[in-house]
Amino acid sequence: MKTRDDILEIARRTLHSEINGLTGLDSRLGNDFYSVIKLILECKARVIITGVGKSALIAQKIVATFNSTGTPSVFMHAADAVHGDLGIVQSEDVVICISKSGNTPEIKVLVPLLKHAGNTLIGLVGDTESYLAQQAGYVLDTTVQHEACPLNLAPTTSTTAQLVMGDMLAVCLLECRSFSSSDFAMYHPGGALGKKLYLKVSDIYTGNEKPQISREATVKEVLLEITRNRLGAVAVVENDKVAGIITDGDIRRMMEKYDSISNLTAADIMSANPRSISGDELAVNALELMRGAHITQLLVVDNGTYKGVIHIHDIIREGII
Repeated sequence: MKTRDDILEIARRTLHSEINGLTGLDSRLGNDFYSVIKLILECKARVIITGVGKSALIAQKIVATFNSTGTPSVFMHAADAVHGDLGIVQSEDVVICISKSGNTPEIKVLVPLLKHAGNTLIGLVGDTESYLAQQAGYVLDTTVQHEACPLNLAPTTSTTAQLVMGDMLAVCLLECRSFSSSDFAMYHPGGALGKKLYLKVSDIYTGNEKPQISREATVKEVLLEITRNRLGAVAVVENDKVAGIITDGDIRRMMEKYDSISNLTAADIMSANPRSISGDELAVNALELMRGAHITQLLVVDNGTYKGVIHIHDIIREGII
């Protein structure tokens, strides 16, 4: 078993090997990369991405990134393509074929079939002298001098370069399309990520009670209203306008400050000018406001009118945190 220092040194060597392998990509970006971006932007169909082995796994990730950022894409395994799955490819589709060597048997069988069908072929390849590079209409060069694997066998730096090339394509396409956070939300409706991008305060607070009292309310009435609604706070309201808020913390401070509370009213113990948020705001913005102010609830106010309360527990329950 190697020592702790030996293991950390191997990890650092691997990291720096992959970083060094990526630096060459910059100088190899040029006309073909620009043409590929233009081609995909103008494509009225889909981008089919194919490969075998580790390249096939990278292809699947690039497909996922493309689909989530507005470029319709489909993965096709190169080996399966020549055994029936070639029907995935339609006449107007653009095909990206990923291969380190560019000379694998599956690629040599697949490429002529794609060219015969008239599809534009893009080679994302690690050898510009390979069969794939010579046959492709456009070449995205991901050549690396050495794998991070000390045997120079296991795809490591080469697959990282493929992945980075895919990310460069995806980000260029995203920015060329002016793809916004709203667009992103449309493609990510599920889970915490989607909810951060589309869930609004108005989607949440309406499930709560609407605790409110007048300025003249007694301490007993305040306590009963806070307890009844279980939100830890009550709004002090006049003519539907918020005058203040009373929280559990205000009640504790009242008990410390006054020897007698029998003559106190809500106006005596409320905090004026409470923090509030519009129902049209994203729930994640409400969360950030609460975190920044170290509070657990916000009053919801639209056009100056009190609407209700959103609690941090509501947001936790939605899975945003």
